[in-house]
Amino acid sequence: MAGRRDAMNPVELLLAALAACMLKGIERVTPMLAFQIEGAEVALEAIRQDAPPKLTLIRYHITVDSAETDQRLDLLHRNILKYGTISNTLSSAVPLEGSLRRKV
Repeated sequence: MAGRRDAMNPVELLLAALAACMLKGIERVTPMLAFQIEGAEVALEAIRQDAPPKLTLIRYHITVDSAETDQRLDLLHRNILKYGTISNTLSSAVPLEGSLRRKV
C-alpha cells in the first residue's frame, strides 16, 4: 500500500471516525426526538503540534437541512455530543470545539 495517494493518513482516519460517530448519532437520536431532518454534513479540522507530535484541537461544523427550531437544533447538538462513543473518547484527550447550524 505504500505510495498510494488515495490512502488516508492516521489523522484523517481519526477524523473520519469522529465524523461517522456524529452522523450515526444524528441517525440514532432523530427518531427518539421526533426530529425532522432532510440531510446532514460534518466538516472537521485538526490542529497539530510537531513537538511532541499530537493534536491540540479538533474543530467541527455540523450542518443539518431541517426546519426545526433553534432550540431543537441545540437539543440535537447536545445529544450528538453526549452519546457519541468516539466524540466522548476524543474529548477526554483533545478539546473538541464546534457548532451545529442549519443549512441555508
